[in-house]
Amino acid sequence: MPKYYMGIDNGGTVCKAVIFDADGTEISCASSKLNMITPMAGYTERDMEELWRENAKVIRETIDKAGINPEDIKAVACTGHGKGLYMWGKDGKPAYNGIVSTDSRAWEYPLMWEKNGVADRVFEKTCQRILACQPVSILKWFKDNNPQVLKNVRWIFAVKDYIRFRLTGEAFAEITDYSGTCLMNIREKRFEKELLSEFGLEDLIDKLPPIKNSTDCCGYVTETASKETGLAAGTLVAGGMFDIDACAIAMDITNEDNICVIAGTWSINEYISKEPVLNKTIMMNSLYCLPEYYLIEECSPTSASNNEWFVEMFMGEEKAKARELGINVFKYCDQMAASVKPEESDIIFLPYIYGSNYNPKAKATLIGMDSHHSKAHIMRAVLEGIAFCHKVHLEKLLQNREKPKAVRLAGGAANSMIWAQIFADVFQLPIEIIDTKELGALGCSIVAAVAAGEYDNLDQATSRMVRIKCKIDPIPENIPIYEKKYQLYKEVSAAVEELWTKF
Repeated sequence: MPKYYMGIDNGGTVCKAVIFDADGTEISCASSKLNMITPMAGYTERDMEELWRENAKVIRETIDKAGINPEDIKAVACTGHGKGLYMWGKDGKPAYNGIVSTDSRAWEYPLMWEKNGVADRVFEKTCQRILACQPVSILKWFKDNNPQVLKNVRWIFAVKDYIRFRLTGEAFAEITDYSGTCLMNIREKRFEKELLSEFGLEDLIDKLPPIKNSTDCCGYVTETASKETGLAAGTLVAGGMFDIDACAIAMDITNEDNICVIAGTWSINEYISKEPVLNKTIMMNSLYCLPEYYLIEECSPTSASNNEWFVEMFMGEEKAKARELGINVFKYCDQMAASVKPEESDIIFLPYIYGSNYNPKAKATLIGMDSHHSKAHIMRAVLEGIAFCHKVHLEKLLQNREKPKAVRLAGGAANSMIWAQIFADVFQLPIEIIDTKELGALGCSIVAAVAAGEYDNLDQATSRMVRIKCKIDPIPENIPIYEKKYQLYKEVSAAVEELWTKF
């Protein structure tokens, strides 16, 4: 009898449901672009009921595409963007819109906690910098600006835990996501009132669900969810993972040899270690899906979402040409970028449409254009600027570990050979790409397979379900060109830093 596993992935812009077999081969996939609600600058929200309906739709569609008996799907697991906030009300409804990880309404709170000493006091327990988009900051914003919402809250969720709750009716806090919230003592793997009181949030402790691990059983698909999704009632639902963990496990990051880079809505740059990094040179330590490891992370909202924004905003003519040629507009734009050699343009793009590495008030910027530059020059600069911002993070990680054998790349850049080559040249390291387009969902399916007993542990599962598609080496003559451009990128970024408070 065949056995299948489903991964459900809710990212910054799209939700997906993907079915894999026990060898990690993709059977079918369905996706839906999610609507963003932006009531004012810095606010990025999502209708939670609409989000559930879109998830139910793609789950049903991928089962229909696969043409399989839903009973043969032995387990399901969810992943999704970290940070942000999804609150479920005591009245059995969403308490507010879901808040996406690009939201910056709470930008003042990390600065306040840095100044008044709270950030230093909690660091021993949280092991991470406080970000404006983390639940801790957003919850404090609600307490100060819209306290009526919090009075109705029953459960505080990350996005994937909310979707799992809709599948099972059971509320749990899967540990990889909640360890990145600044609400958890990650050294002791628990929520505690003393920590929450530092932020003035101690009255919310009962709204944090019980903690579960990634491969734990977190309930079963209910009859109601079965009717909405097409999944068989009683299907096991595993804990799942924060999407950066899901992508890492799908890239077979089960030891310390390689660094993982995810060029998605966020710039995620990470490796795993049996000890956290406590010298404050990196953004975040969180708990990995392998219990003995921490995930060491440098991150910012500065990655492929900037490319998507640029193409959507300015490349209307190119969209029409791409349609005529029957190709994706991003592939068309990649071809434009590839027509420009690295040495032919010094345009610098700061990919700060959702804020910079450490400044949520920063703005996206193009510097260095003149009359001979074409859209192709600018398109290449956008791809390069995003890679440069990733390198800023990479350099911070490499202060704390040896140079890796390779960088395993995921996200939008992994779907573009020209962009992957830029990453290799900028990083001066080989780039390896995994043989699947749906890394987050594959990571979920790996977890689901372990939860269902298909494999004994994640090491065993990844050895069967993960395969490397290609390796891209740096081009030696491009290295000095990009080293010079990267230094200019850093100088430009530093030069404009003080201006952002004036916008």
